[in-house]
This record gives sequence, C-alpha cells and structure tokens, in this order.
Amino acid sequence: MHRGLDVAENIVEVNSLTKRFGTFTAVDSINFNIRRGEVVVFLGPNGAGKTTTIKMMTGLLKITEGSVKVRGFDVKTDLKKVKEILGYMSQKFSLYPLLTSFENVEFFGGISDLSKSMIAEKKEELSKIIPADILNQKIEDIPPGYKQKVALFVCLLPDPEVIFLDEPTSGVDPETRRSFWQEIYNLKNRGKTLLVTTHNLDEAFYSDRVIVINRGNIILEGEPRELLNSRKADSMETLFKEAIKEHEKA
Repeated sequence: MHRGLDVAENIVEVNSLTKRFGTFTAVDSINFNIRRGEVVVFLGPNGAGKTTTIKMMTGLLKITEGSVKVRGFDVKTDLKKVKEILGYMSQKFSLYPLLTSFENVEFFGGISDLSKSMIAEKKEELSKIIPADILNQKIEDIPPGYKQKVALFVCLLPDPEVIFLDEPTSGVDPETRRSFWQEIYNLKNRGKTLLVTTHNLDEAFYSDRVIVINRGNIILEGEPRELLNSRKADSMETLFKEAIKEHEKA
C-alpha cells in the first residue's frame, strides 16, 4: 500500500483540534491530514483521545478549538454537507439492538433518504452476506462478528466518500479481524478514504499511514515500515512502547 497517492490532495484536514472538558484537555491542539484514497490507522491506548477526536470530526462532539474540514467543508459551519460525504461506524456499532438486521437497514436507509426500491435492493444484498437465521434475530442476540458486518453495511448505505471506523475490530476474533480488513481494502479499491481507530498494534501494518496518539497528543506519524526503520525498532510493539515512554517522560 501507500503507492499512487496524490500527496497534494488532502480530503480531510485537521488543524489545532482541541477538546476540553472543564479543566481536563482530552485532545490537545492536534494537526493531521488524510489524503484521498488513503487508509489511515489512528492508534493509541484506551483513553488516548481517539474516540473524542473522531466524534469531533463527525460533528457529534462540539469542538473547543481548531477546525476539521472534509473535502473543504468545515464541520462547524457546513455539517450538513460533511454528513453527505462522511460515513461513521461508532465503537458501539450504532445499531438498534432490539431490531433485526433488516429492520436496521430499513430504518437507517430511511433516514439516509434511500428510496423503498433501493432499500429493498440493499436488503437483498445483505441477505447474500448474512445467513437467514442471523438476519431474523435481534441485533443484541447475534455474534459480534455479524454485528460488525451489519454495522459496516449500514454505515455504507448512503455510499459515503470518506469513512471513519471507530474501534471496528474490538471484541472479535483474529479471523474476523482479518476478514474485516479485507473489506476495508475492498473499500479502498473502490476509491474510498478511511480512518480506522484501534488499539491493536498489528493493525498498523494494514494501513498506508499510522498516527499514534497518547494523552491527547499526536506523538508519531508515518508509514509503518518507514517508522520501524527510522527508529530502528524490531516490532510495532517496541516502537509503540518506546514512543509512549518518551512522551510520558517529556
């Protein structure tokens, strides 16, 4: 990966982004861009500020200071336009647990202004991915791997150009994680741009670029192999631990 990208074309621009809760600074004036067609992994320990950042980037959480632009539209002033471009799969999968998979597709398809015929097509498409016995169960009763598949499917209903996935592989087995990343590659091959938050270190190698955050600060950024080589680290775990240790000392 990380080949053939137009380095000049930033589809997401984050500038001095800050979130404070009272006297606590959860995200501290961070800056980064995401290029069109890129897969970026946003890596950090639990509580590092990943979800807070993504919620500000989607307009779900008010920005204290700084700005986020998606294809030139400012999240603060052009949120409606941003929502037309952006797909978001939250940490909790954003599904209604008491509804079935089909019912979730009907609901989210409706609020995405899909026609009845398009929703019917989407349900038919989902039936080719998920077994019938799973589709007829409430979301709260189906295995995590299937919840993950349905959540991603629902996220993609409006065919977003940019996709934010917050801890999408949390709580699933390694095989399901690999399968999910294949779906991410498929989306990249369709021209989508993706930001994926995770605390699973091995997932950094699936990305074009990794951004490491700790205590609300970006402490490392770059292509995974280049970072390993430049810092002479023998593994992502070593690299990550050393970067966190250096930041904690500073």
